[in-house]
Amino acid sequence: MSAKAALRDYLGTKDLYKRMARIAIPVSLQSLITVGINLMDTIMLSGMGDAQLSASSLAGQFINLFMICCMGIGMGASVLTSRYWGMQDLYSLKKAVTIMLRLVLSFAALFTLATLLIPRLIMRMYSPDEPIIYYGVIYLRWLLPTYFCMGLSLTCTIVLRSVGQVKIPLYTSIAAFFVNVFFNWVFIFGKLGAPRMEIAGAALGTLIARIFELAAICGYFFFADKCMAYRIRDVFMKCGDMLREYIRISIPVLVSDSLLALGNNAVSMVMGHIGQAFVAANSVTMVTQQLSSVLTTGVSNASGIITGHTMGEGDFDKAQRQGYAFLFMSFVIGCFAALVILILRGPIINFYKVSPEAKAIAWELMDAILIIVIFQSMSSILTKGVLRAGGDTKFLMAGDILFLWVASIPLGYLAGLVFHWPAFWIYTFLKIDQVIKCVWCFFRLKSGKWMKKIYSA
Repeated sequence: MSAKAALRDYLGTKDLYKRMARIAIPVSLQSLITVGINLMDTIMLSGMGDAQLSASSLAGQFINLFMICCMGIGMGASVLTSRYWGMQDLYSLKKAVTIMLRLVLSFAALFTLATLLIPRLIMRMYSPDEPIIYYGVIYLRWLLPTYFCMGLSLTCTIVLRSVGQVKIPLYTSIAAFFVNVFFNWVFIFGKLGAPRMEIAGAALGTLIARIFELAAICGYFFFADKCMAYRIRDVFMKCGDMLREYIRISIPVLVSDSLLALGNNAVSMVMGHIGQAFVAANSVTMVTQQLSSVLTTGVSNASGIITGHTMGEGDFDKAQRQGYAFLFMSFVIGCFAALVILILRGPIINFYKVSPEAKAIAWELMDAILIIVIFQSMSSILTKGVLRAGGDTKFLMAGDILFLWVASIPLGYLAGLVFHWPAFWIYTFLKIDQVIKCVWCFFRLKSGKWMKKIYSA
């Protein structure tokens, strides 16, 4: 092989970019729509004052904790389903889906019970401010049914993506966006004869959109999909012989993502104890971060699915070369994301009706995000995509636990609550795990030890 051909192989072939685009573009658009929903929520609530905006943001962190757990369950299952799809082993694929659904229903029941019984305690973990706690409890109580809706629709979406079904989730998200915005407008501001509900209206609008997503995604998954042909009766199938392999590959993903979610919640707790203005500023920047990372999300999903299919076909050498190509893409995408933030940060910050102090902090946070987003793109595509699809889930779990809980949270706590450093340094230290993981995962990719064999039922 010539040097030119080898370089082209490691930077990505034309076929690889086409396959990536077919998956990444719909997933990125779906992520963009989700960001749009969050953006509309925060814009509509920003006119109600810092307290309601901060309350929805912090209460949303507890719901995001559940969502990330569901993503861990779904992504853990997708490591198996994408590999079995590459092997065309539908029997084993269905067993992996069955275990996933049983697990997500258990988590949904646990979170629903916690929200029902201890909403004030949940909010008190994020902020000591009584107005934020009061509004946060209202927000959480209205969203009680959302755990089952979100859990089922999210995990089924991930499985559909793992076998290349990306259009149905995209169309559903587009429709859910308009459903959410319409009912937010109606109930937050009391339009069309509805009562003015403010933060409760935002929660109700979100809940209606989640119910719509559940009906559309699960209706297709259980009754119409012909690729996997998974049906409700399959939920009751015996899958004990798959349990050991599922635990070996998928449970570390769940543990990793759950601990990552807890870590992110700890980060939010640090921010919440710094003050309302910092929380409001972070709510503003969070939307910008999400806007800049939609392409990263799409490519991360695509890299995981393509790597899983390639390894399912038994071509490990090709998977290694694709891994380097995705690493190169992740750097380019990270730089593009930084450019997006640089362009959008001014208009977005000025658009929000928050206090001058919150706006000043938001500018500092944006400066930090400009740097962090490049490393975050690279670590995300490697950890959530390539290395995870290779079955290297225990190694990734160790990295998530170590760097977040030993580096980011302690350093962020010291910077924010002990030394009271500027917002730029507080945020940089809270996200320092992304920089460390980027280097950590590069050497793991280079070693080739990330490629693990997966066994059928």
